[in-house]
Amino acid sequence: MNRIENAFKNKPIFMPYFPLGYPDLDTSIDVIEALAKNGADLIEVGLSFSDPLADGPVIQKATQTALEQGITVKKSLAAVAELRKRGVTIPLILMGYYNPMLAYGLEAFVRGAREAGADGFIIPDLPLEEEEEFTSIVGADRDPPLPLIRMLAPTSPNERMESIARNAKGFIYLVSVTGVTGTRTSISDGLGELIARVREYTSVPVCVGFGIGTPEQAKQIGALVDGVIVGSACVKTIGSSEKPVETAKQFAAEFRSALK
Repeated sequence: MNRIENAFKNKPIFMPYFPLGYPDLDTSIDVIEALAKNGADLIEVGLSFSDPLADGPVIQKATQTALEQGITVKKSLAAVAELRKRGVTIPLILMGYYNPMLAYGLEAFVRGAREAGADGFIIPDLPLEEEEEFTSIVGADRDPPLPLIRMLAPTSPNERMESIARNAKGFIYLVSVTGVTGTRTSISDGLGELIARVREYTSVPVCVGFGIGTPEQAKQIGALVDGVIVGSACVKTIGSSEKPVETAKQFAAEFRSALK
């Protein structure tokens, strides 16, 4: 059983996002370690890019800071390897945009991710029609498998939703609202119906992200899905703290407790 499958044995799981290099590289590694060891079941490890089109102001600012601090793809892969050396055993999914991966070299990037101990990829700007080159390099027959996690949104037509969901690996990242990342004050009225639509086409876990900002919201959504993704609230809360590592420990514990 691979790490992703293992993580979903106790659902719903808590999936925070945090970018490497923010507020600096060493602190970000410490923060991700703290999240992993205090309640996170899977972590989306952010790879920074100068044009993060799917992200709202909180994550845009954090990733821009990371770039100014000198974060690179090479340093990010080394950071994942360091987290494994520190005893982090939960899945680490690399979440980033396609351009830096292309610039690094797709084969070198995938090989480096595998060697570092990453468990898969989320690439928001890589559509289904253009993913063949990447997925052929990843290889479904490799051991361990490194799935490309596919994303679905409320605006996905049924035909496209079915096409994406039927071929999904690992889990589905279901965007709960239209627009960019960022916390919202309430849960989308049509979320339950959207989740039901997706489940018609797939048996892989369905996880919801975008807009989840509090443990109470996580608990509410967790009753409907297999995993709850928390990005902007995680980055904002930890990034604004004078003691980010301690805050990360508390943040993870509170969300984990809400989802029990």
